[in-house]
Amino acid sequence: MAHNQFALLTQRRFLPFFLTQAFGAFNDNVYRQAIIGLLFYLGVDDAQRTLYTNLAPALFILPYFLFSATAGQIAEKLEKHKLIRITTSMEIAIMSLAAVGFLTQSMTILLIALFCTGLQSTLFGPVKYSILPSVLKPEELTGGNGLVEMGTSIAILTGMIFGGLIFTLAGAHGPVVAATAIIALAVTGNLVSRLIPRADAGEPDLKINWNPIPESVKIMRMTRRQPAVRNSVLGVSWFWFVGTVLTSQLPGYALTNLGGDPTLYIFALALFSIGTGVGSMLCERLSARTVEIGLVPLGAFGISAFMIDLYFARTGAATATGLNVSAFVHSAGSWRIMIDLVGIGMFAGFFVVPLFALIQNRSPKNELSRVIAGMNIQNAAFIVLAAVLGVVVQRFFHWTIPQVFLALAIANAIVAIYIFTLVPEFLMRFLSWVLVRALYRLRVSGTERIPDEGAGLIVCNHVSYMDPLILSASISRPMRFVMYYKIFNIPVMSWIFRTAKAIPIASAKEDPEVMRRAFEEIEAALADGQLVGIFPEGALTKDGEIAPFKTGVERVLAKNPVPVIPMALRGMWSSMWSKRDSRLARMRVPRRFRAQVEVIADAPRDGAEATAQSLEAQVRALRGDQA
Repeated sequence: MAHNQFALLTQRRFLPFFLTQAFGAFNDNVYRQAIIGLLFYLGVDDAQRTLYTNLAPALFILPYFLFSATAGQIAEKLEKHKLIRITTSMEIAIMSLAAVGFLTQSMTILLIALFCTGLQSTLFGPVKYSILPSVLKPEELTGGNGLVEMGTSIAILTGMIFGGLIFTLAGAHGPVVAATAIIALAVTGNLVSRLIPRADAGEPDLKINWNPIPESVKIMRMTRRQPAVRNSVLGVSWFWFVGTVLTSQLPGYALTNLGGDPTLYIFALALFSIGTGVGSMLCERLSARTVEIGLVPLGAFGISAFMIDLYFARTGAATATGLNVSAFVHSAGSWRIMIDLVGIGMFAGFFVVPLFALIQNRSPKNELSRVIAGMNIQNAAFIVLAAVLGVVVQRFFHWTIPQVFLALAIANAIVAIYIFTLVPEFLMRFLSWVLVRALYRLRVSGTERIPDEGAGLIVCNHVSYMDPLILSASISRPMRFVMYYKIFNIPVMSWIFRTAKAIPIASAKEDPEVMRRAFEEIEAALADGQLVGIFPEGALTKDGEIAPFKTGVERVLAKNPVPVIPMALRGMWSSMWSKRDSRLARMRVPRRFRAQVEVIADAPRDGAEATAQSLEAQVRALRGDQA
């Protein structure tokens, strides 16, 4: 049966948490927009309103710098479901204080409550993402993160709309309606959070260091231990930078460049939010339920492409003014702008969801909350930097908003190239993802049995030159492949294999030195806790049948008796680049372009007991008669 990520919304292990975080995001934005509505209701002058609207974001984000280190430790030490209930109970108290602010029309109380809301969000942030690996299977992480990002985007948008309409529709009753709404939402979120099932602490014996400065340094180091995690954290922070620049410019862009009334800003934000939600939801389908970081380069360059087009779509001021949504939609060039805004959001979803899933998948479980907390500190710094740079380039360099978008698109491409240069795995996974998804219709089953951590040896039948790429695209963990040295040296493909740190091997007759180095590299990789993939047949099948497994696999396991995961490729013999066709035929577009190919994995076996013969029999059984 095909998996549908929306099925998670019917399950108690996910739905209460999903609703809790959505209610929290919704209520935060209702509250913040209601404060702006109160300013207009009170008729404060432009100078005061500007002061409050600039002060409010600063107060909200300040706790991320002050308390993220402590929040990460608390999220690590406490049971996650209990911490969520504590933070939603805090929300009730904070919103009760905010309600007093609305009823007394006191901006001082409202701003104090806003700071407390930032504190509550700081405490909730680490557990929001660290709970997902506790309640979801590894193959569900991408879909679960996609749902969370989609829910957050929609909650933020609808919260802004609802909060912005309170004083418009309620008039003199606005303060009462705002006070009632935020308390009701906080209570609802708390009640729903009580349905979240048990989720154990990551490190219950952790001794909390209450000094935020050394602890902040410590957790920032945690985010940098693994290159892929470090650069995923950097990528998430960059996502917040791009999102902050874009959304902070949208009000002025809608007014000046689109000629709209105030409602057009919400419409433009809605297009971006809907795009982000759609992109987030598509990640699972595009990744075939693996943590597919190959989508990250696609997302990065897609963001830049649509943002560059947004610049050229409207480089100057609008010729008309005061347009409502309907009038704008029917004006010349509007559809291009609308498509660009949706496209930027959609590719932003492709960019950020796999990064969250990778951070969750590869961070040690007893450090994940602190890694998320470290990421939140960095996110806050990037958000502040984005806000400051946005003001500087417009006030001192006199850039127009379309010029800001163009500069952001170029900067985004440069940062993406920098990240992918530091960790070639991102780009390699992207290329393998493009090749495999373009050339095959891939079905994957059983890969959730592959251990998330620790050394392991994967053995598989060998049918075509594309086998390593197909297996890489099916498994979320990075894997070192052992492959015949002549295949390793194929032009173009060789760059991908080298980037993936494949291990070339030759027979003792062909090149004993290559063979010796190969076994040394295999032993070193397994000793380091890595995943190694080998094709024990030693060569591509010439007739579609599985050849006898060579005893080299026993030599590997004799020195490193790690778990062995048998896997099988099905349907590859009649696909492109197998030896079923002649060399000349393989150079043409093959008959089986977009062939249905299946990758199937069995449960790990004890390496100390596995033999070449028993592994061969197991792989034969997995493949069956579907060569």
